Amino acid sequence: MPTSDRRSFLHLATVGFAVGIVSPRLFAQERAAEALRPLTGAVTPIGKAERADRLARAQAMMQSAGIDALLIEPGASLIYYTGIRWHRSERLTAAILPARGAPLIVCPFFEKPSIDESLAIPADVRVWQEHESPYALIADYLTAGGLAKGRIGIEETVRYFAVDGLKAALPAATLVKDPVTRAIRMRKTAAEIALMQMASDVTIAAYRWTYPQVKAGMTPADIGALMSAATKQLGGQVEFNLVLLGEAAAYPHGSGKPQAVRAGEVVLMDCGCTVEDYQSDISRTWVHGATPTAQQRKVWNDVAQGQKIAIEAAKLGVPAGSVDDAVRGYYQRLGYGPGYALPGLSHRTGHGIGMEGHEPVNLVHGETTKLDVGMCFSNEPGLYLPGTMGVRLEDCFHMTAQGAKWFSKPPVSIEAPIG
Repeated sequence: MPTSDRRSFLHLATVGFAVGIVSPRLFAQERAAEALRPLTGAVTPIGKAERADRLARAQAMMQSAGIDALLIEPGASLIYYTGIRWHRSERLTAAILPARGAPLIVCPFFEKPSIDESLAIPADVRVWQEHESPYALIADYLTAGGLAKGRIGIEETVRYFAVDGLKAALPAATLVKDPVTRAIRMRKTAAEIALMQMASDVTIAAYRWTYPQVKAGMTPADIGALMSAATKQLGGQVEFNLVLLGEAAAYPHGSGKPQAVRAGEVVLMDCGCTVEDYQSDISRTWVHGATPTAQQRKVWNDVAQGQKIAIEAAKLGVPAGSVDDAVRGYYQRLGYGPGYALPGLSHRTGHGIGMEGHEPVNLVHGETTKLDVGMCFSNEPGLYLPGTMGVRLEDCFHMTAQGAKWFSKPPVSIEAPIG
């Protein structure tokens, strides 16, 4: 659930309570979260030395790869290199990271004060007026540096119109896919790992508070509001709260049908937050208010074993796809699948995670990238039985010199789902 939706919900909850739409019990439960204390008081944000090291590593890789500069638009990669927090629009704001020297920032003239607020590195900031071309500024900068005929890497999320504009302004340049940013960002430093650990700690603490608050009759929005309230009080920025109830849990990203908590049915929660730009992603599944059936227990235990197989397969130097293969092979031996067929595991075993909830590379069949120190992944080999139920247990881990290490420890049983 995006933060803006969370704010809207809180406003509606306050108004709804006054007119009887939101129950006094739910309103009181949300208010009870105010007693929680932040866990993030001692967190160290990414600092100048860390950003300087990022730029140095990127420039060294660019020189080795024969890349003269990189074009980067607003988003996670721009924050990663420069600290600039900005949105994308039809008015280009971008960074040019050269293989040598200080970066260039181009932005609309009237936006410069806002850009300056978050700029965290030394850079040459040049502005363009509404009737001018930002690409002319980039062309002038690169031409002055002797790069009018250079090889310019385009960060993988840059929009086509920006590429087209740069191509027209620098017709002699060669535009290529950026081979640097993904390689650097997928290998997290100790500072990044510490922030991801805190984000996971916040989400687990929010789960521990929310779990006993879940009552029969609650809707996904009710439960999501409680989880959001707890996450915020604990110091995290809410990224999403997906709550699937009963049959809806059989569909990984949910159903539009009305849902409510019922005794004996599955509750599946998939939630994450951000701490200083770094994310968590944790899923928990349990049976509400009743002893689990034999089928519910078996599927839950099968998924728990699938998580163990995945992390045991995640060894330094192995292809990322081999982790997915190990889990899928185990499930097929149990009678699920084969492959992505249902009932079974209809999605990849895991995805990369860091500043974004989903980052390269993925734990998916055919992925040949080898696991390396600093890479971070979700481990979520869910099982889905259409028309009946689904179970997803998700915890993230990072690769160390000693092997895979959990950010959050998986639960040990369906009766103790939070761990």
